[in-house]
Amino acid sequence: MADTSRRRFLSTTAVLGAASLLSGKAKAGAQQICSQLPKLTHQVFFWLKNPDSIEDRDKLVEGLNDLRRIESIRGLQIGVPASTEKREVVDNSYQVSETMFFDNTEGQNSYQVHPLHQEFVEQYSHLWAKVVVYDSITL
Repeated sequence: MADTSRRRFLSTTAVLGAASLLSGKAKAGAQQICSQLPKLTHQVFFWLKNPDSIEDRDKLVEGLNDLRRIESIRGLQIGVPASTEKREVVDNSYQVSETMFFDNTEGQNSYQVHPLHQEFVEQYSHLWAKVVVYDSITL
């Protein structure tokens, strides 16, 4: 599921880039592909109680990967801070992030109450000291 969504996202990004150079029918085709992508993005950032523990990080990642089985999730990406240039606007103080994609608000709402998500919180919340969530909807 995640590989398919990622491939679809990457191919759509390429199509949109090319479409910016085209006109008429080509742009309409690119817009049609875009309209099929998930509309809601759910980003979560985790600060671990033991920020230097690779073992705790890996346990959390394992739990996040289990969430892929929830039907309403259209894509899931798990990451750690990138080694990018240090700038005032960049916050890389977290240890693990996850980004999920949903078709709509209803899909994200069903994820929140899904037994697998509830089990995840119960089994892994002892690992984190802080969690910050950003939800956005595509315009």
